[in-house]
Amino acid sequence: MENHNAGLEHLLQYSLLEALFRRRSRRISKGLPSVLAGSLTYKSTQVPQPLSPLEEAMLIVATGVTGLTMPDQPFKTELGKDLVGTPMLAISGRSASSADNAQSTHFFMINDSGTYLLKTPSDGIPPRLSSDGLDTQALIDYAERCKVKVLDKRLDFPRRFPYYFGRNRYVSNVPGSTLLIPVVDMTRQYINQFMYLLCQDDGHRPVFIDDWNFYRLAGVKKWVKNGFLNPEHKVPIGLANTFRIHVESDLLVQNLLLLIQAMGLGGWVHAAFSGPYLLGSPDFSAESGPGLGFRYLTPNKFWRKLLKPITPLPAWQPNPVGLDGLLEGFCPPYYPDMPAAVDALLRRKYGPSGVYRDQATFDQIFKPGLAARFLEEVPHYSPETIECCKDVCSYIYNTYGRFPAHVDAMYVPGVWVQAHHLDLNYYDEWFRNGYTDTQANHEARWHGGSS
Repeated sequence: MENHNAGLEHLLQYSLLEALFRRRSRRISKGLPSVLAGSLTYKSTQVPQPLSPLEEAMLIVATGVTGLTMPDQPFKTELGKDLVGTPMLAISGRSASSADNAQSTHFFMINDSGTYLLKTPSDGIPPRLSSDGLDTQALIDYAERCKVKVLDKRLDFPRRFPYYFGRNRYVSNVPGSTLLIPVVDMTRQYINQFMYLLCQDDGHRPVFIDDWNFYRLAGVKKWVKNGFLNPEHKVPIGLANTFRIHVESDLLVQNLLLLIQAMGLGGWVHAAFSGPYLLGSPDFSAESGPGLGFRYLTPNKFWRKLLKPITPLPAWQPNPVGLDGLLEGFCPPYYPDMPAAVDALLRRKYGPSGVYRDQATFDQIFKPGLAARFLEEVPHYSPETIECCKDVCSYIYNTYGRFPAHVDAMYVPGVWVQAHHLDLNYYDEWFRNGYTDTQANHEARWHGGSS
């Protein structure tokens, strides 16, 4: 492959507004044997064309680390009191916003060669994307270091409901296509969010109640009694649901769709395999198989039977807690109990290798001399905040036998993004303006072939 690629060079000049206004779902890829649609039926004569290593590298880079964030937030009140200044869980930033920069969304990639987890490699930020000194091989090499093979095949299930919905079974996850599936680790930010909410001003700290268990206080009785929490401010845990953590994945999906348009590929976002099938829930694996092979923690059978008639899903179901050695939640069985999981999260923030001990990285963010002062002055979570958070988390785990209870530890939004090479003949035959310049010239620009 040439070190400079005409398609990539064109991509770097492509307008954001063009991507926004020209983005459309284009579902018909090269190699589909036929599209049965009455008078619009189409018989394809092309063969599947997988994405090139460079094309997949661009999709991978778009989901990963793109640089460093800035702690441009106040950490004192107008009266000079400490205001939590350490909500962030990471310093590195991605192409989409993240609640408290939790970096909770992890993508699995499926293509003809297998199924992969995408992880940021230890050497961090990808090669700089600029027209000066553009190195396509460096991008490809970086993307390869992001890929951790989970399965030696394209993950698939029978082409029927409940695995595929309606028309999707004919055009989704087909040979030649590349799919990216978001899976969101709820546990880190779920704990962090409790601490953040418990850092409000005196008299404004909320009381957590369990709206799925007769609106009981969620382990905070003593904190209400000693005045640390204000019972007038109630936060129902079930109503809080994901604490907005999943929004990060939605934004990253949109970025992928814009990139697909800018590159001139086809593709769209649509319903993926449901979480229990995708991750391999023991409740379904006997019939559907292990999926991605996640570890599940099954609540105590007594509690499952007792809670099932009165408790909404997923509180009494097996909880997907992680993929051993690759993606592990901050909860049992990876930690002996929830206080230990909270302590582990705090070490990530304040420990010897924690976010708020990393002066070398903050030196890259601040002007000279400011990083050390910032790290010395910025307030950490108070002991009361930490202990109250541990009590809430312990209540959830001890009550339901899982953490979180009101949402899965590894949350599956239920969508995936498919990218593929478009069958232009289909769109030429049936539509007035079925594609744009980027699709029309994709083959010539990215593969050196005829358009």
